[in-house]
Amino acid sequence: MDILRFQLPYPPSINHYYKRTPNGLALSKKGIQYRHDAFYLLHKHRNHCKDKRLAVTINLFPPDKRRRDIDNILKCLLDSMQHAGVYDDDNQIDMLTIIRRHVVKDGSVAVWISECSSSE
Repeated sequence: MDILRFQLPYPPSINHYYKRTPNGLALSKKGIQYRHDAFYLLHKHRNHCKDKRLAVTINLFPPDKRRRDIDNILKCLLDSMQHAGVYDDDNQIDMLTIIRRHVVKDGSVAVWISECSSSE
């Protein structure tokens, strides 16, 4: 049974999520903007997954046909959902499925979150 289903813009890759500063790594402008956009889109889902073990399915609809590693966007996406309060911590995710789909203009990500039973 799904707890949540939602769509988000296609996230920046890990290579564009952070920037180097004299004090180490910090979120880049793209990372900050994506986190802000995700928060705005997901604020109504705050605390829906509190204290639950989760199974997450991510359907990636890339913005173009460039070669991409599908794991390169996970940090930005999962951290943004955590920051928006969808779940307390991404360590609640016991099962993670990522599926690359067809190209769509500007790209998008469809996320399905369900409760993960202890037998899975």
